[in-house]
Amino acid sequence: MKIVNYLAAVIFVVLIFYLLSIGKDLLLPLVIAISLWYLIITLGNAFARIPIGSFNFPKPLCLMAAFLTFIALIWIVANFLSSTVDDVLDIAPIYQQNLTARIESLSFINVTAFEGQTFGQVISSWIDIPTIATSIAASLTSILASGGLIMIYLGFLFLEQGNFSKKLTALVADPAKEKDVNKIISRIRDDIQKYISIKVFTSSLTGILSYAFLSVMSVDFAGVWSLIIFLLNFIPTVGSIIATIFPALIALAQSDGYSLFIVVLGGIGLVQLCIGNILEPRLMGSSFNLSPIIILLNLALWGYIWDIPGMFLCVPFLIIITIILSHFPQTRAIAVMLSSDGRLRAKSE
Repeated sequence: MKIVNYLAAVIFVVLIFYLLSIGKDLLLPLVIAISLWYLIITLGNAFARIPIGSFNFPKPLCLMAAFLTFIALIWIVANFLSSTVDDVLDIAPIYQQNLTARIESLSFINVTAFEGQTFGQVISSWIDIPTIATSIAASLTSILASGGLIMIYLGFLFLEQGNFSKKLTALVADPAKEKDVNKIISRIRDDIQKYISIKVFTSSLTGILSYAFLSVMSVDFAGVWSLIIFLLNFIPTVGSIIATIFPALIALAQSDGYSLFIVVLGGIGLVQLCIGNILEPRLMGSSFNLSPIIILLNLALWGYIWDIPGMFLCVPFLIIITIILSHFPQTRAIAVMLSSDGRLRAKSE
């Protein structure tokens, strides 16, 4: 009987991921809208906790201020990208040619590698700057194109948020179970809020320091690369590696020698090391206790299902799944496997 139950569970999980994949165009804007709604609520609550003497701003006003803040930030970023993306796409082929020439000029690796191609040509085919730039631009354009649908979802979420607790009470119809459900929701909210707050702080700090360093080193489009570094740091492990290598390759492509490449690689790498390996772990502590291998597998899974947006959402999804699984005895073993050291926080926490 257990084998049948396990088989049914596996089929159910596979079916869910299949539906998530084929329903990407409909579900991804909804997930983005839920994320924005949550961030706006969180920022609004933060505004409400700011006292001016003995006066606190009312929550509806703080919520409106948070919403306008997000709209302003999105507008600023969109305008900045629209004013520079064409220049980046125009110069990307030149960067690619220069990068290929730099790699091929290294005599100790200037050998025929595959099918008559030199090592430099092979490497440059793997690191295709125009394709990477076009892919990033296409992803951003796709998200912006879904802006109308996202705003509709967002509006309905704000209209419905006052009825969530009533619906939960009617759905559970048991005070004890309702208390347990509220405990799970509260823990998910607290953990996601902590994770996002820390990641926004550390990614912003990384982006600002990277911008200052790249500007001092006169790297082209320092603002664009620092924004990309900021965004890539939300992708676990792989994002920080790419955020270190990518600006170094741009420095190699725009310069005549290799000194700028080495300096940029070392400088950005040092920033990433200090913030990602020292500051961020100290801030997060053992709150999430997720296995690094599971995080990488989860990253690959959501990247396959929802591409780049899925990579940004993979850790919050994993946090939610781990918390829910750890609450029930039947699935607690799975939560233990997802954890880093096998220890789960008590339900009462």
